[in-house]
Amino acid sequence: MGTLSIVATPIGNLEDITLRALRTLKECDVIYAEDTRVISKLLARYEIKKPLQRLDAAMEMKRADQIIERLEAGGRVVFVSDAGTPGISDPGARLVALVREGLPGATIEAIPGPSALTAALSIAGIDATAFTFLGFLPHKKGRQTALKKIASSEIPVVLYESPHRILKLLNELSFQVGARVTLARELTKIHEEVVSGTPSDVIAHFTAHPDAVRGEFVVIIEAKRK
Repeated sequence: MGTLSIVATPIGNLEDITLRALRTLKECDVIYAEDTRVISKLLARYEIKKPLQRLDAAMEMKRADQIIERLEAGGRVVFVSDAGTPGISDPGARLVALVREGLPGATIEAIPGPSALTAALSIAGIDATAFTFLGFLPHKKGRQTALKKIASSEIPVVLYESPHRILKLLNELSFQVGARVTLARELTKIHEEVVSGTPSDVIAHFTAHPDAVRGEFVVIIEAKRK
């Protein structure tokens, strides 16, 4: 049986790639990627040339059979998302589940590396012994329920948010939580920034610096102190 390698890739800085990840990319037979244009930049940086196939969230079911055939033939297959660790608010989880079910004898290995979630927690300066990760909140249905859970949580809550909705989220948190929040954006990139304070404090910061409302955000909401 072949091997399916789930490879973590940089979330910004292309130097954040492990030696094992580079070796795996060099030795594989084919790379399936959430977006082939994104992985092509990393491969070009390290002079790696491999066949590329697109596999985004909508294609996990369709590509699974093809990947299983490759693995049955002893192939070495890599899957990468656009950035960070696949399966964490990114495609990959359904692919792995389908391969486990369809080809139990195949090897599925994790090639660990960058993750925006752990990177943000490491520089937030909070006790992250336990925390809840919610990924992206629902846009409409279920959003208010999620916000109420955040407000009542006894441990920190971590979520992702886009620049288009970050101010909306902060306003919602200012009404329902009143706790301290930490926002990390553009992690490992040139314009990396970490801002912390009450939701109102952070809103004031981005109101004064409107150009900073760019890039993907990791939002950490601390539990209310008793």
